[in-house]
Amino acid sequence: MIIDMDQTSTGRAYQWLASTVTPRPVAWVSTLSAQGQGNLAPFSFFQVITGDPPTVMLSPLHRGDGGLKDTVLNIQATGEFTISLVPFALVDAMNECSVSYPHGVSEFTQAGVQPAASTKVKPPRVAASPVSLECVAVQCQPYPADKPSCHLILGRVLTMHIDEAVLGEDGRVDPARLDLVSRMGGDWYGRTKAEANFTLGRPAGWDQAQR
Repeated sequence: MIIDMDQTSTGRAYQWLASTVTPRPVAWVSTLSAQGQGNLAPFSFFQVITGDPPTVMLSPLHRGDGGLKDTVLNIQATGEFTISLVPFALVDAMNECSVSYPHGVSEFTQAGVQPAASTKVKPPRVAASPVSLECVAVQCQPYPADKPSCHLILGRVLTMHIDEAVLGEDGRVDPARLDLVSRMGGDWYGRTKAEANFTLGRPAGWDQAQR
């Protein structure tokens, strides 16, 4: 089948993309308003952009009425945020944070999530997360310019917090110990701890091509 996106409704286009471009890691984003009110929200439109400088991308969709989510408003106001990755043990708390609470209501409190102080930015991180990133926004702009449906946010990673318990004997991150969840289509989620995972070495000559 061929799907002409120009002839497809916004909702159906989202469904096709979100159910096929998978798995997507979940960014549990903590921000503070200019008045210091906290917000904690999950987003699966999230990815690494480059390691030089260390940069990640978020793309929070706008609300149904076109308004901006607290995450975007807070980043616009302060330029700072943290991203905590979500292990399977915290998936229910993460899901609870997807509720649209009134502005100023703390998802940390509502979902029973323990915060931990950051080192270089003001927003706290999720204490029980095995990996957290402290970020400053280097770009926050609406997309598309003529009729925005989301904001594209690029964040430079200043500090990473990694629980040593997720490291293997070789000192590298062990996906099974990490046990992060990822977003699939609809209500489906995946885990990095899965028997179907496998290793795949680079092909011969790959290192030459990178030079």
